[in-house]
Amino acid sequence: MRALIRPYTAADRIAVWDLAANTAFFGDPVEAFLDDRALFCAAFVAYYADYEPERLWIAEIDGTVVGYVTGCGDSRRQAQTFGSRILPAVLWGVLRRRYRVGIKTLRFALCMAREGLQHGRPDVSLDRFPGHLHINVLARARGNGIGRALLEGSLAQSWASGVRGVHLSTTDRNAAACHLYEAVGFRLLHAWSTRLWRGLIDGSVECRIYGIQPTWS
Repeated sequence: MRALIRPYTAADRIAVWDLAANTAFFGDPVEAFLDDRALFCAAFVAYYADYEPERLWIAEIDGTVVGYVTGCGDSRRQAQTFGSRILPAVLWGVLRRRYRVGIKTLRFALCMAREGLQHGRPDVSLDRFPGHLHINVLARARGNGIGRALLEGSLAQSWASGVRGVHLSTTDRNAAACHLYEAVGFRLLHAWSTRLWRGLIDGSVECRIYGIQPTWS
């Protein structure tokens, strides 16, 4: 399969949100741990389309979006925007019953809070790795170089814009992606066992954070 890699447009929003939600749980739909996919997308995807759309790139085959990469040049700024704009808007939507919040969502929120208390924030130097990215490719489109093309294009854009380093998060359950990151030049910065998915997935899950700087490539 030959994919077209192109800039994101507003017309791609629904396709990107659907792809993100359909693969959010280790490649399966987000409904495994949340009651409302719109809540997930508003909280975790909307920033990249609304605040840094120029760093969002699309992989398309025959007019269908099969992958994307989101980028952020300054993680501190993204965190500030999340706290001041994204999170209040999501909470307001919950209060107005725009989003469905059931037992799965409440359980996940409790698990996230417990995880945060146990492990705190990952110790990633935002002076060395200020940017971050997230990549997603449909399973049926993998193995054709699409992920690597998206990843390398996003990194090239980051280096050209003066970003000093980029990090990303994944788990050991995504072995193919880990191999891709390492092949491109990412190095493992941190790894720790998480109980976030206890009861939802068999066996242990290891969270991993990878980082790369242009001088490593």
